[in-house]
Amino acid sequence: MDAIGTPARMLYVLSKIFWVIAQPSTLLLLVCIAGALISLWQSRLDWGRGLLISGVVGLSACALLPVGAWLMGPLEDRFPPLRQMPARVDGMSCWGARSTSKKVRTAACRIERKGGANDRLRGARTPLPHARLVFTGGNPDLLSAGPTEAEVARVLFAGLGLDPHRLVFEAKSRNTRENALFSRRIENPRPGQIWLLVTSAADMPRAVGCFRAVAWPVLAFPVDYHTRHRDMGGVPGLVAGLKEFDWAAHEWIGLVTTDRADGRRRCSPARDRCGNGAQEPV
Repeated sequence: MDAIGTPARMLYVLSKIFWVIAQPSTLLLLVCIAGALISLWQSRLDWGRGLLISGVVGLSACALLPVGAWLMGPLEDRFPPLRQMPARVDGMSCWGARSTSKKVRTAACRIERKGGANDRLRGARTPLPHARLVFTGGNPDLLSAGPTEAEVARVLFAGLGLDPHRLVFEAKSRNTRENALFSRRIENPRPGQIWLLVTSAADMPRAVGCFRAVAWPVLAFPVDYHTRHRDMGGVPGLVAGLKEFDWAAHEWIGLVTTDRADGRRRCSPARDRCGNGAQEPV
């Protein structure tokens, strides 16, 4: 039996197709092409030239201005870095999303630095020696049959020397909602347990919202920052600028659609209530 029903599967496919067309980089390119074709076909139509100019201006803005970083900043600031590790951590949930290998390595390094001790993930002199680690991430691509994010993470965690009895890998989820849902089904966390949620800072608001939706309180442990300590006066370039703009737009659209679908403001990225970085499970 499928972990998720046919309607949800169809909705996932439609959402992936929609995003291929609706992501800002594609939209700007389509606007430029439409404007150029209309101008060639009917040179007297001013709106054809208007479309072309709008598309070129949009592409130029992404290449010359940190538009994506401006949009990503509020997302990354929603949950501050965890400055003090809890006395007890029952488990960590790390989900794949983008750049699995980079995210896992970044999480490992960040956790190792927390108490000034080495080999944090190996359980030496840390509050995490017995914490379970759940990595959730399947293959989100519709057409690719490559390895799942969990399979990639399994190799990376083995290289870190972690106790395999503490590791759980969930390889069927394809999006953030399924990351939270399937992980909860596996772990069935008990009231009072403390779980860390490890993912990119820009993805964290939507991730926390999805975990809230399945009644799983977590402590946000953001990693992989893109806007902190960054010179906003630099020129990102077209490729990098569009990639960052697409990512930020994807997160904001995901936040809006998740809130509207759920009917509650579970993950709208207002600033965290604890400005010093001390968090309670949310």
